[in-house]
Amino acid sequence: MAELIERRHLPYTPAQLFDLAADVARYPEFVPWIAGADVYRRTEDKIWTEMVVGTGFLKKRFSTVAALERPHRIVVSSYDPIFERFEQQWAFAAAPQGGTDVEYRVARPCSASCSPDRSRAAPMR
Repeated sequence: MAELIERRHLPYTPAQLFDLAADVARYPEFVPWIAGADVYRRTEDKIWTEMVVGTGFLKKRFSTVAALERPHRIVVSSYDPIFERFEQQWAFAAAPQGGTDVEYRVARPCSASCSPDRSRAAPMR
């Protein structure tokens, strides 16, 4: 299972970055591969969404649940059938020198329904 991990130091507070990451309904405005995001339920510590990813006619719809620990952490999971497993985590820690250290982790292997058919792909040059 492949996992992507990104770490950055940003000149914002943990609360500011948490609020940006938790504003799922606005993702289509600033996350290029998100074609749609609908929040259908929200509580103080959870968000239930339906997301659309892709471009043009290649789009997939799936649902997620995000556990919120403001302003420190967001854990997003999906048990939608297009994924074998989907989990992403945002962690926000105030840095001693100011700003915030951000860590983003995502594990997202697709099931056969969203994996490309490599046998039909053009050869890489």
